[in-house]
Amino acid sequence: MSLLHGALARRKPIQTDPPAGEEKTGEEAHGLRRVLSGFDLILLGVGTTIGAGLFSLTGVAAAQNAGPAVILAFAIAAVACGFAGLCYAELAAMIPVAGSAYSYVYATLGELTAWIIGWDLVLEYTVGAATVAVSWSGYLTSVFAGWGLPLDPRWTASPFTTITLPDGTHTHGILNVPAILAVWLITALLVRGISESAKVNAVVVALKLGVVAAVIIFCTPYIDTANYHPFLPPNTGQFGQFGFSGVMRAAGMVFFAYLGFDIVSTTAQETKNPARALPVGILGSLVICTLIYIAFSAVLTGVVSYKTMIDDSSPVATAIDHTHRIWLQNAVKISVLLGYVSVLLGLMLGQVRVFYTMARDGLLPALFARLNPRSRTPVISHIIFAVLTCALAGTTPIAVLGSMTSIGTLLAFVLVCVGVAVLQRRDPDRPRPFRVPGGPIIPALGTLSCLAVMASLDRLTWIRLIVWLALGMIIYRVYGYRRSHLATGKTQP
Repeated sequence: MSLLHGALARRKPIQTDPPAGEEKTGEEAHGLRRVLSGFDLILLGVGTTIGAGLFSLTGVAAAQNAGPAVILAFAIAAVACGFAGLCYAELAAMIPVAGSAYSYVYATLGELTAWIIGWDLVLEYTVGAATVAVSWSGYLTSVFAGWGLPLDPRWTASPFTTITLPDGTHTHGILNVPAILAVWLITALLVRGISESAKVNAVVVALKLGVVAAVIIFCTPYIDTANYHPFLPPNTGQFGQFGFSGVMRAAGMVFFAYLGFDIVSTTAQETKNPARALPVGILGSLVICTLIYIAFSAVLTGVVSYKTMIDDSSPVATAIDHTHRIWLQNAVKISVLLGYVSVLLGLMLGQVRVFYTMARDGLLPALFARLNPRSRTPVISHIIFAVLTCALAGTTPIAVLGSMTSIGTLLAFVLVCVGVAVLQRRDPDRPRPFRVPGGPIIPALGTLSCLAVMASLDRLTWIRLIVWLALGMIIYRVYGYRRSHLATGKTQP
């Protein structure tokens, strides 16, 4: 009981970084470089958000849970994200440091809760990156098949996925090799430095938005309105399989598609004037992506029957094939492949930055905060997480990965919303460059809406989350609780 009370009582002081242009000395002078603007953050948010949730999980969620009503699932997820996004913006402006929800919760709800959310965020980003890598593999397979160079399906699928060989026999995959390759390519880019990564991201986001526009424009004439009927398929008798419960479960599955604005908040220590730029990046990327998701999912489910997308990790490729425009098919598939670069980049950046911040607080070994002298990036952490992400991407089906990511995202959002409410009550007079409108109403709505979506996820997903958090608590008890800088006095509360 004393452990619980002591861990909850430890709260980091709320500090802001020196204003833009102020010279830093000592350790801060050798930390992460401030090179990102508000526009860069919007591009990072859009680049991370427009990815697997749109190009892959749309089909899976429609086929398994919601049918054409997956459009409603995206809207429900967007509403919950909107509430959470406003709370993120207030905390990001007040506490402009790296670590995202972890740092915000540490300052409001205490060290134990911060550890839980930090450990959860690592799961969220790692599993999210694996999900994107698996979807990338599906599009790569489609591209090569279109060129008459089919890849061996056993080496593009997980061991738990049933595949059909060219001779018609059914078997299981061996290892998703293209997904593993994608993870290592992005890791190589990230270790070069954040400035180089931001430049690549800007180009890729422009390309990706062009793909989205092309699919909407060229596929709209091929919409078959019969595919919209029934718009909300009747429930099969099991919770989560169509009907309204299916829409809610689909909302839970695609929720991680809105992870982009969460990634934005992890880059606070690499952002110029973070108090102004972070709210712009968070809310701007959320609004843009919500509009794109609703329009895109409407076109996709109109062109392709949801019944045919059960195991389809590349539904956009399937939809674009209906246009019979060979040049467009190849252009869109290749562009999607390139577009996934920005998604993987954002997710793999976020996972390492959270561990970087936790290590600087003493909750994890200093190894995770060690920066390369030349690139000023945590190279060792990038390599460690690349190995973990590859293990998941190579062996786990995409539907499982998507659900695991969503529940982690939702838990983070719940704690951020609670943190805003607590801080509003505990310290109402603290300057807030951005303030959530409506006082405690928005944080309460954000908490309730995210909990409602979490409740719709299946039992196995909850079990995986509980096991992961239990493992984290063991590590915290053995290492973090005793070595925390707040416990040892290295950081004065």
